[in-house]
Amino acid sequence: MKKISIRATKIFTFDAAHCLPGHKGKCANMHGHTYRLEVTVARNDDGVLTDDSGNGMVIDFGDLKQIVQEEIIDKVDHKLLNEVFSFRTTSENMARHFYDLLARRLLAQGVSVEKITLWESPTSCVEVGRWNS
Repeated sequence: MKKISIRATKIFTFDAAHCLPGHKGKCANMHGHTYRLEVTVARNDDGVLTDDSGNGMVIDFGDLKQIVQEEIIDKVDHKLLNEVFSFRTTSENMARHFYDLLARRLLAQGVSVEKITLWESPTSCVEVGRWNS
């Protein structure tokens, strides 16, 4: 019998520009995206909170929103990503960076990041997460 877990997902958007120097395609030139960031989390015990305020929740969506806003959105929205990050600003690298940032921040609350999905267009996304092989 499979173990049941409860996950919560919150979706964010931000606009940013970047370029990928040395890339053989159009992305070598400065361009922008309206990114869609999906953050999926679960409690480390696969359950929900039992305190008065958050009873029955994985995490209060307002708390998750504040954390993602502080850790990610405020730093990247309407920015030139090449000036924000020291790494190559591919969606893969940014999604991994976002995953690591949020995993550290949420650990103290007993919450794990299950998956980060970063869409750079309506038809192209990357996912970072922990999956059973």
